[in-house]
Amino acid sequence: MSLREQITTTLVTRLSEIDDPLIAFATREPIDVEKLAITQFPSVLVTFAVETRETVTMGTQGVGRRMGELEFDLRGFVRGAELDRKRNDLIEAIEEQLELDRYLGLKDSGVLDSQITEIEVINRLAPLAEIRMRLVVRYNYMRGAT
Repeated sequence: MSLREQITTTLVTRLSEIDDPLIAFATREPIDVEKLAITQFPSVLVTFAVETRETVTMGTQGVGRRMGELEFDLRGFVRGAELDRKRNDLIEAIEEQLELDRYLGLKDSGVLDSQITEIEVINRLAPLAEIRMRLVVRYNYMRGAT
């Protein structure tokens, strides 16, 4: 399994473990949020956004160390009354959960750090509210290693 896949799977699992507010639905599959049941809120959609890479060291025969950054969009959805409070509670819960282990349990696999770098409120009509959080995961790996 690729490191990218390990990170994505880990993110969905970690977000599913949030219990205050209880994340009712965390997924990486596209969803039509307007068709979700009331019991599926709050929900979080994890999507891979951008990956950048650079060579750190050149080796012989194509073996060398590379560094990369993966950017993920974490889209959170809440529903009901007091939408601003629910949005803020969801943002705080996601930040706190991901700060518990900034290596995402994948330090031995090459993850160096992860952090939320951007938070955006997406305008929606009540009774729905949405946020988008950008998570950047820095990692390194050996290119050409067997």
